[in-house]
Amino acid sequence: MAAKWIETITGSLEQKKQYRQYKARVQALPEPYRGAAKAFERYFMYNGGITDGDTLVTMLSDFADMWERAAIDGTPISELVGGDPIDFAETYTESYGGVKWIDKERARLIKAVQEAEQEEKK
Repeated sequence: MAAKWIETITGSLEQKKQYRQYKARVQALPEPYRGAAKAFERYFMYNGGITDGDTLVTMLSDFADMWERAAIDGTPISELVGGDPIDFAETYTESYGGVKWIDKERARLIKAVQEAEQEEKK
């Protein structure tokens, strides 16, 4: 019962556990993979804006899988992410969909403009 109440306030404890596991996996990567993965993670947090916890932990777990496999195989980072790291990061996050913080703001903006147009017609 207490765990449910705590999760209501703090969010899913399972998702937090999965996120900590992801962070440990990235930290265990050898350089230069670790540095590149952390740079992408930072970009994801600023640009991706995914607010759905299940989608986020799935995306990050898959991301760690990709970097671990690249490190094991010795795949060059440029071969993994291509010539445009921004395009790679944005395409990667878009492929997971999910609710993003900007979706709420877009809906709010559309509603405000519609209300203003209605007021203007009066």
